[in-house]
Amino acid sequence: MKKSTIQVIYNNSCSICRLEINHYKKQNTDTIQYFDLHQDLPEKFSSIEKSKLIRKLHVSEGDKIYIGVDAFKLIWSKINRYRFLAKLLDYKVIYFFATYLYEALAFFLYIKNRKQIND
Repeated sequence: MKKSTIQVIYNNSCSICRLEINHYKKQNTDTIQYFDLHQDLPEKFSSIEKSKLIRKLHVSEGDKIYIGVDAFKLIWSKINRYRFLAKLLDYKVIYFFATYLYEALAFFLYIKNRKQIND
C-alpha cells in the first residue's frame, strides 16, 4: 500500500514555527511536503486568506485540509517517533485540552507575527 503524501503550510518567518518544522524535516519522511506560506503555495491553499494561514497550521491530505491540532495529528501520524502523540489525540479529553492549549499558543504566535499579513 502506497502511503499518501501530505502538504504542510507553515510560516517560515516565525522562529518558533520554523524551529518545529525544521525538526520534523530531519525525521526523513518522504510522505510530507513543506511549503512556506510566503512562497508559492499549492493551488488548494490559494483561496485561504494569508491571515488564516498565519493564525493556524494548515495541512492537506488529498482534497481535505486539516487545521490546528488536527493538522499536527496528521503530521505526527506520518513520523514514526511521534505516532504515539497522534494516538493520544484519539482520547477525547486529551484532544480537548490539546485544542485549548494549541489555541492559546497559536493566538500568541499570531499576535507576534500578524505584521506579516500585509507583506
